[in-house]
Amino acid sequence: MSSNLRINGDRLWSTLMEQATIGRTEKGGLRRLALSQEDGAVRDLFCRWCEDAGLTIAIDGIGNIFATRPGTDPHAKPILMGSHLDTQIHGGRFDGILGVLGPLEVIRTLNERGITTKHPLTIVNWTNEEGARFEPPMIGSKVFCNLHAIEDALNIRDKDGIRFGDALHTIGYSGRSALSPEQCDSYFELHIEQGPELEESGLQVGIVTGAFDVRWAVVEIRGESAHSGTTRMADRRNAIVGAAAVIECVNEIGLVYASSGGRSTTARLTIEPNLLGILSHRVEALCDFRHPEKGVPQKMFESFQARLPELIARTQCDMSIIKDWQYGAVDYNADLAALSRTAADRLGYSHRDMLTVAGHDSMYIAGVMPATMIFTPCEKGISHNEAENVTLADIEPGTNVLLHAVLARDAQT
Repeated sequence: MSSNLRINGDRLWSTLMEQATIGRTEKGGLRRLALSQEDGAVRDLFCRWCEDAGLTIAIDGIGNIFATRPGTDPHAKPILMGSHLDTQIHGGRFDGILGVLGPLEVIRTLNERGITTKHPLTIVNWTNEEGARFEPPMIGSKVFCNLHAIEDALNIRDKDGIRFGDALHTIGYSGRSALSPEQCDSYFELHIEQGPELEESGLQVGIVTGAFDVRWAVVEIRGESAHSGTTRMADRRNAIVGAAAVIECVNEIGLVYASSGGRSTTARLTIEPNLLGILSHRVEALCDFRHPEKGVPQKMFESFQARLPELIARTQCDMSIIKDWQYGAVDYNADLAALSRTAADRLGYSHRDMLTVAGHDSMYIAGVMPATMIFTPCEKGISHNEAENVTLADIEPGTNVLLHAVLARDAQT
């Protein structure tokens, strides 16, 4: 395929800007929680665009959208390209969204040039990647990969008690079509980096070869409710004070491992009763340990566990780990990464191999079919924030690499 083949960057940018009017916040970001009215509206727009491009729409039982351009070989399996259209509560305009609308531009370019492929090409919008409304995140891809029972997923409730399945039905995206991993050839996910490495190094494309190892734990801190004014300091068992000690400890562990790429944080607190004038009796703290080297987050977690007795004694609060889990630590398909690398070279784009620190649907997909990711730079690495920003110059190279890597995969298999 000629290296002169390029997407229409202006058309891609126009598409991104139009979708960004749905769920727009006052600060120019997006609030488009999974299965909300806004999520339904952007799904409708995406499906209309896909139908205009000649794609066939299928929706599965968890609401994943599959938009397919047919191939010339009836026996060839579809090559998937995708990400998500839902956002964080105060999210940006590009996180996940580029990975859905970039592939749409790939299809539009192929249509415009009259280029056919042997394999069907399928764009995927995964349901509830962010997990900002329904937990856990990435539930659509987990169900697709048979890692989460669909019946259990449909019964998940948000903080207002609304059932996942009911919300899915309300926006009209409870489908019956099913595409199994065994029916698919491979998966490409285009995404903004959500970090500063590409921008700081002046590189245009990231070839993602794997994912950080991630270890999460929920720590329960139990104190005793009491009056915040009349209770003497020596008599207090304030669970928030215990949580503060946990937060400090987790941060210190991250600093110990920072020189080798490690990082850690306490991402969320759930406080009871969280009321004026009352010392809290219970806090749940969600702790997050990450490292590029497999197994190191487990060591970070064990270091935290070893510190618990000292934290308990110092704060007079009981502490226990009530839930913990691991994800990431996956290697993406080396052949697909090589196709992206070769495409970047042929197109004249600067690039580097890198790992993803953030979680993505591709982490689960990589366990059931060949998968890879392509990163684009983003301004100052800001993401999960209304200030998230890219320029067309940032995203056009990565989208062109996606175009050529997918065509190379089509010719390869």
